[in-house]
Amino acid sequence: MRTHLVETRPARLTDAAALADVHAAAWRGAYRGLLDGLDLERLVTNRSPRWWADALSRGVSIDLLEVSGEVAGYATSGPCRMRGLPSGGEIYELYLHPHYQGLGFGRQLFEATRANLEAKRMAGLAVRVLGENTPACGFYRAMGGKLANRTWHSTGGRKLELLVYCWPTRTT
Repeated sequence: MRTHLVETRPARLTDAAALADVHAAAWRGAYRGLLDGLDLERLVTNRSPRWWADALSRGVSIDLLEVSGEVAGYATSGPCRMRGLPSGGEIYELYLHPHYQGLGFGRQLFEATRANLEAKRMAGLAVRVLGENTPACGFYRAMGGKLANRTWHSTGGRKLELLVYCWPTRTT
């Protein structure tokens, strides 16, 4: 019996289809108009339930957010991949289904994922976000992230700016 309406937990193989659904809805909502439509659909289609099951089978760390038993969002994380930052951990992706955005669930998922990274001794945190994704940039600033760097990514013949936000190691 469930005692909580909102729960974060590690994703399981049985969550693969729900992860694909959340990914598709969140990416279409976030990146329509920012990415070429064909590129966006290709990226969404590549993240099929099988892709998610393979990722989970390989041990990719995926935190899941459930609301009333329904998968509402996810975050992938692990060691920081960006050299020169004072961050041991990185949130690679954090997405909520559009129906659950703006309700405080992103904050809950962010904090749970950050705590999981710290429990794995990955103190300090970094996140890369598309600079044109104004809502995401605002979210990470509201979460206390400080702009630490800018990088670039090319896709669909466009060069896109990625902003790197960092959080220091928390002291207890």
